Amino acid sequence: MKNDILVQDSNQKKMGKAIKIAVAKGDGIGPEIMTATLHILKAAGANIEPEFIDLGEQVYLSGNTAGINKESWDIIRRNKLILKAPVTTPQGKGYKSLNVTLRKSLGLYANVRPVSSLYPFVTTNFPKMDVVIIRENEEDLYAGIEHQQTRDVVQCLKLITRPGCERIVRYAFEYAKAYGRKKVTCMVKDNIMKLTDGLFHQVFKKISVEYPTIESESQIIDIGSAKLAAHPENYDVIVTSNLYGDIISDIAAEIAGSVGLAGSANIGANVAMFEAIHGSAPDIAGQHIANPSGLINAAILMLAHVGQLEIADTIKNALLATIEDGYHTADIYQKNTSKKKVSTQEFANKVISRLGNNPKKLSISKLTEGSGVMKTFEYKRKKSNKVLVGVDVFVDWEGSDPNEIGNALSQINAYNLQLKMITNRGVKVFPNGLEETYCTDHWRCRFVALDAEIQQAIPSYKAINHEQIVALLSKLNTKGFDTIKTENLYEFDGKRGFSLGQGE
Repeated sequence: MKNDILVQDSNQKKMGKAIKIAVAKGDGIGPEIMTATLHILKAAGANIEPEFIDLGEQVYLSGNTAGINKESWDIIRRNKLILKAPVTTPQGKGYKSLNVTLRKSLGLYANVRPVSSLYPFVTTNFPKMDVVIIRENEEDLYAGIEHQQTRDVVQCLKLITRPGCERIVRYAFEYAKAYGRKKVTCMVKDNIMKLTDGLFHQVFKKISVEYPTIESESQIIDIGSAKLAAHPENYDVIVTSNLYGDIISDIAAEIAGSVGLAGSANIGANVAMFEAIHGSAPDIAGQHIANPSGLINAAILMLAHVGQLEIADTIKNALLATIEDGYHTADIYQKNTSKKKVSTQEFANKVISRLGNNPKKLSISKLTEGSGVMKTFEYKRKKSNKVLVGVDVFVDWEGSDPNEIGNALSQINAYNLQLKMITNRGVKVFPNGLEETYCTDHWRCRFVALDAEIQQAIPSYKAINHEQIVALLSKLNTKGFDTIKTENLYEFDGKRGFSLGQGE
């Protein structure tokens, strides 16, 4: 084994200057699993130089509500790479999640979670599972923009952007190409959210044709999640938006056998962060029984990201061989099938002793089969013809009869605008609504140009201007209506940029 390490050390020198990485030991079991992981990286000859940073619980408790100090930010921004153990966010006092702070502040738009079966050494019903979930990491409902608008109604804005869609979809195809993956599946809900999820799906279809050697398919997220849970072996790479990706990545990790084994990458244009997906587990901290595999897998992703594919494969195969040989930490130990229950550092030592070995039953890691090179793309905004054609005025009104508010609003003569319809919770209730529809105190009232042809099967809208909207709002205020928000209605290049009401 010593000879092998000497050869790898020699290769490391040939590789050039070591890559500096910011290393956060974290909280709870974090320091234990980080120490074990760094020992493995060093033994394998990884061409890296750790630079330790402070963040997490102790920084919070020192009075820094962000959980990270300026010096750590400076090291992260200088090195562009972070290997982070789990951190603890203190309960109460309004502390914000440091993980979310790091991802959003550093523009880490792509969350990458590979999940594969370790059957029969880790219990699972899916021995052939090997899937990578690539989740958009910054927008969607996780933008966190929420408002209470009436006594009965709160809203959360779902923000989907074309740049966000293009970045994550291109990343998914580039990942598949770089690491020898054969298929990319897009999961959306555009049968309901035709504009937001529709944009994601549209971008996916457009970009997929640029990768003719990679199979592409799209699925509705609900049936897609069910199929993933029932037949994960049918999936290779899945790309989806933030909330859906959060849910299905945990589903995938759980059905593979253990969330504690999975690592993840958070990739941005300039910075990348690698971490285990599990928490800091303070209840077992200091007992030296934690499984370091999640953080080891995160480190493997980091090595692949910086182009050290051979070393990444070497560590991955040694990790698989260790699990295959029955040396298991307490979380995956099985009395009838495991050979020995080992501590955190003992597990790391077993991995180190197997560097250069391949598993005999589990699938051998072959990251080097791909190019290992991922192209980056700059988003270029295209010009479009944007025309204002109406406005949705949201009104807080405590009445229960849609015809009462509808008839009152229809009588308002405000600068050549007319009421087209009213919806409640998205369902059209005026004109000609159904009396069975339950209504809250939150009414969307759509106004368009007086001469618009709104009774057609496909309405024809006319351009209006902002002065008309201001005049309308003034009139509504005079008549005593409580306007809580407005949404302007636009057409882009002649295409409607707003949803119809359900039943419209």
